[in-house]
Amino acid sequence: MHIAVFGGSFDPPHNGHLALCLFARELLEIDWIIISVSNNPLKLGSKVEDYHRKRMAELLSSELNETGFCSEVSSWELEQKKPSYTVDLMRHIHDRYPSDKVTLLVGEDSFTKFPLWKEHERLSELCDVVVFKRDSGLPQRGQSVLRVIDFTCPVSSTEVRRRVKAGESFSRVLPSSLFRYITTQKLYR
Repeated sequence: MHIAVFGGSFDPPHNGHLALCLFARELLEIDWIIISVSNNPLKLGSKVEDYHRKRMAELLSSELNETGFCSEVSSWELEQKKPSYTVDLMRHIHDRYPSDKVTLLVGEDSFTKFPLWKEHERLSELCDVVVFKRDSGLPQRGQSVLRVIDFTCPVSSTEVRRRVKAGESFSRVLPSSLFRYITTQKLYR
């Protein structure tokens, strides 16, 4: 089986995350995706409570499952008593699925900090790394990157939070289930 791992703070998940997963499924022939919600030590800025971020990731997973794509949400990173690092997550996944092919899906925004990641050079021993880039200026860094895929998406979690806080429309940049959740829970105001 080919498993993909897509990690992030998911603060909040948006249509770009959904599209990236669906694009990866088709291009990389992925059978199953694990969405891992993290407390990324390299990401600054306010985050909603872990419970809400996990719940929103579950809604994203439901959207994927409705398309026939098998997915699940992992809260393993949130449950750790220390900062969450990708290499530790991938060791955990590798231990759980030692005979499966594992691919780590990384967005360009996270990859720009790749040299700062804990033990980033070890990732290629644990999984394939595929980077989804937004612009053509992204350099490939190190041996760990197997593939770089062009993926231009004009939405980001930062932009969604800004729109909500400013009282601007944000319904078109999120799956409807996530829009309803953010609205009913009064998040990001």
